[in-house]
Amino acid sequence: MLKIKVLGISGSPREGNSMYLLKEALNSIKEVDPSIVETGIYSVKGKRFNPCLHCYSCQDKLNGECAIKDNFQELRDKWTDADVIIYSIPVYHMGIPGQLKCFIDRLGNSLNSYYNHIYGEKGLMKSMKVIGSIAQGKHIFSGQEHALTDLINHTLLTGNIPVSGDLWEAYIGVGGWTANERDRSSIEKLYSTGDFDASITVKACRSLGKRAIELALIIMKGAIENKSYLEKQTSYKPLLHRLRRFT
Repeated sequence: MLKIKVLGISGSPREGNSMYLLKEALNSIKEVDPSIVETGIYSVKGKRFNPCLHCYSCQDKLNGECAIKDNFQELRDKWTDADVIIYSIPVYHMGIPGQLKCFIDRLGNSLNSYYNHIYGEKGLMKSMKVIGSIAQGKHIFSGQEHALTDLINHTLLTGNIPVSGDLWEAYIGVGGWTANERDRSSIEKLYSTGDFDASITVKACRSLGKRAIELALIIMKGAIENKSYLEKQTSYKPLLHRLRRFT
């Protein structure tokens, strides 16, 4: 039976606005068809992600395994197993928070070597995951689109497919702001009062989740239909590996 695995990643070192918006997106995914969706949440809160040392050990010695042992391996395994990834982050210094950026740097440097070791093939791999992104900040123009663009670049560099919500609320992902409030539940509180901007952000999160699962279904069913062709292509080994859950 077709079962799409969705991993929501909260890239905030604390639990609050990013987690709230992430859950809104995941709830909309479940509403599409709960019988075919399996969702999970991973938070970087309390986790340790050291920066990449650019030592090349993952590529030259360790078959894709990072020489640094922390929470990277735990999140990498969840990330590689998922069909859909939804990132939800606060904006730090016009960009991605350091904890998540460290994970992405190390993932990007090790991923192809990791896949090459697992599948016994050489070359750039296409995992064909659907990846959607949510970014919120304290101020209305504080780097949300910069952070979303960084996550889209990460999506493309890892052989995956970016998705956005619906226009006009979401162009390249979801952007929101806390109306200059520092409270961890600012957006949720603003939404409960009918605040226009918060309402648009929540609506965008819900459409992002819906479009993400729809696109994942199209990709996975298309892959099943074209499995014999894809098996001849080295690039699609990660996608074919995940197909084993369905066939």
